[in-house]
Order: sequence, then C-alpha cells, then structure tokens
Amino acid sequence: MSKSLFDRLGGSDGIASIVDDAIENHMNNPKINARFLPYKERPEHLASIKQHSIDFFNAGSGGPAVYSGRDMITAHTGMNINPEEYMHVIDDIFMALDKNAIDEDTKKDVLAILWSLKGMIIAK
Repeated sequence: MSKSLFDRLGGSDGIASIVDDAIENHMNNPKINARFLPYKERPEHLASIKQHSIDFFNAGSGGPAVYSGRDMITAHTGMNINPEEYMHVIDDIFMALDKNAIDEDTKKDVLAILWSLKGMIIAK
C-alpha cells in the first residue's frame, strides 16, 4: 500500500515546516511580498494564517487535522490576486518542497491540488 500524501509530506511536522518555509519565501519574493510583509507587524494574525494553512494542507492531504478556516473563495475575495502572483506563490511553495526534500511524484500531487484551487483564488 502506498503512503498517503500526508505521510509523503512528512506528516504534521513536515507540513508545518513546508508552510513556514513557503511563507518565508513569500515574504522574500519581491513580486508578492507586499501582500505578506504587513503580517510581520501583526504576529498573532500571521500565526493564525500559518495555522490555517497547516490545517488546510494537513486535512487536504489525508491527515488528522480539521480545517476550520474560511473557504478559499471567501478567504481571497477582494484581494484581486492575478495569475502572475498565483504562479509566484506556487513557485515559492515548490522552493519550500525542495528545501524539505519532497520527491517529484509528491510535488506533482501538490501541484495538482494547487492548480485545482486557482479558480477559487485568482481575481476574487
């Protein structure tokens, strides 16, 4: 029996590390960091966003977490995220996956999930 996506991402600890690294990449990415840097001044809000992201990927990959955040459309409405920004987010996530030594097949599965979400996030 093959491992679940949750297990291939390193379980809860692996997903937490990937999310931390991805958000750090967003903060350092000049194409999208204007959307993320303000959270540094609101550490409690940043911690909440990180936890929602961890829970979302944990639950969505077959893990035990329960995601209690807003749905993707509600969370991104009014942000007017364009396709270029979305691609930068994906690139940053893939840099985090690489940093955490995630294999190519698992990265393809993550990409499929990220691609399936784009219509709920772009231009909302």
